[in-house]
Amino acid sequence: MTFTRIITLALACTLAFSACSKSGGGVAGGHNPWTVPGTLRIGNSDEPDSLNPMFAHTDATDQVAGLIYSSWLRYDDNGNFIPDLATEVPSYRNGGISKDGRTITFHMRKGVRWSDGAPLTVKDWVFTYHAVVSPANNTKTRYGWDEIASVQTPDENTLVVHLNKVDAGILGLFGGVGGSAYPPLPAHLLASLPDINHAAFNGHPLSSGPYVLQQWNHGASLIFTANPYYFRGVPKIKKIVWKIIPNVTTLFEQLETHEVDVYVGVDENHIALLPQVQGINVTKKLIANWRHMGINTSRPQLNDPRVRLALIEAIDWKRINDTIYHGYNILAVSDVYPKLWAAPVISPYPHDRQNAKRLLQQAGWTMGTDGVLHKGNLAMHITISTNTEKQENQQAEVQIQSQLRPYGIDLAIRNYPTSLLFAQDGPLYQGKYDLEWSIETNGPDPDNRGLWNGKFIPPNGANTAWLNDPVVNRTSELANSTFDLSKRKAYYQQEEDRIHLLVPAQFFYWENEYTATNSDLKNFRPAAFIQDTWNSWEWQI
Repeated sequence: MTFTRIITLALACTLAFSACSKSGGGVAGGHNPWTVPGTLRIGNSDEPDSLNPMFAHTDATDQVAGLIYSSWLRYDDNGNFIPDLATEVPSYRNGGISKDGRTITFHMRKGVRWSDGAPLTVKDWVFTYHAVVSPANNTKTRYGWDEIASVQTPDENTLVVHLNKVDAGILGLFGGVGGSAYPPLPAHLLASLPDINHAAFNGHPLSSGPYVLQQWNHGASLIFTANPYYFRGVPKIKKIVWKIIPNVTTLFEQLETHEVDVYVGVDENHIALLPQVQGINVTKKLIANWRHMGINTSRPQLNDPRVRLALIEAIDWKRINDTIYHGYNILAVSDVYPKLWAAPVISPYPHDRQNAKRLLQQAGWTMGTDGVLHKGNLAMHITISTNTEKQENQQAEVQIQSQLRPYGIDLAIRNYPTSLLFAQDGPLYQGKYDLEWSIETNGPDPDNRGLWNGKFIPPNGANTAWLNDPVVNRTSELANSTFDLSKRKAYYQQEEDRIHLLVPAQFFYWENEYTATNSDLKNFRPAAFIQDTWNSWEWQI
């Protein structure tokens, strides 16, 4: 089969069905011969940087958290809240959200236990709340938690949260995964410690979710077994092996040889080859992951929006998407998920070489005899960083480097493992970078203050662009101050218009995620938002 025909077949499958399956190789006992009944092998290029979400920054931690933690709420595969520890999702209708929007009441399921058999009650969440806001703990972000004025626990299964002001995205705080959403932590295990920054729990947590971590073989695998105390009942799969395979070519080879049963987010270089793999199902889904070139606006070479716009207009982004990423993804214009009610109307930046040169000249940069732009004592020597695990990302950096060189922009590539790139003491959160090439993952609510509002510049949050603009600060706050969707949408349009002018990033694409699974695996439903492990207790193989 030629490469062209492989691509044609892959596109035919995905366009016609949004899912394509091909199986074969014989059947043993009613299943594929490579299937290990009751054991699921997940391949992933990333490794968690911590198993305590309070300190973790990686997608790998978000996925693993779905196996080992329960929280008040979860998101389903389309981003809708579903009850987890809570008996129902708070709303105006059921009285869980007060009429003034400043009081949230949760009712917890009775009889929930930790994996050591100890009861899990609202006291665990209250302990977690105090741990998050305590200055003794190096919490990655307290975003949203600082809106809580007080909490009450009328009984061990009821939590009442009083807010300082209306916060339209507050329920996301109780989703237990992603950003500043943290699940309840075990008070009976951690409350006696002066802080939990280096607690053994962070590497080997007690479970409240469907699975229990048995072993973390750093750099190789994490092994989970079914939690006998899980409140929904013992999960159907008895063992999950999370295989850490940093090289995506090796990961794809293990999919081909059936050494892994699940490969979420197949890298673009291998998507066209999926129809050749026997005994798998393939699903395609537009997910809330957006790749971007983030710009550190605090750097002296990059603190002028004209320079930032020049960098973006100098680069042929469509060419990078079509060649390196094979055109599988959807070009982006903002950080708001394009299928969301709040998606703004924004025009993409043009690819305009002449205007890029004019902008650099207007900003006071002139070409030196060394072929590099200079302005006073400054020279345009800058860096770009991405993770080392994905070949396409590094290829994109080389393209960006090559396309900027004729303008006198000397771009050096300086890459890091994912766990280091996003670590609290890593280059992004320490501001020790110029440009970064990475993916952000959104929750279903468009609240993005943590990314762009000046209050959340590290160490107070994830605003690693170091953007601090009064218009963005004001509109991002106003957008979260009402539950009226039409008003929120208008505020997000204003905020995104301003971000477009300030150019703290080039929003590159929204990811069309291709997931390959063993055709014997049932009930695995990839999610549009954050966590593909959201229903892991329902999986069967």
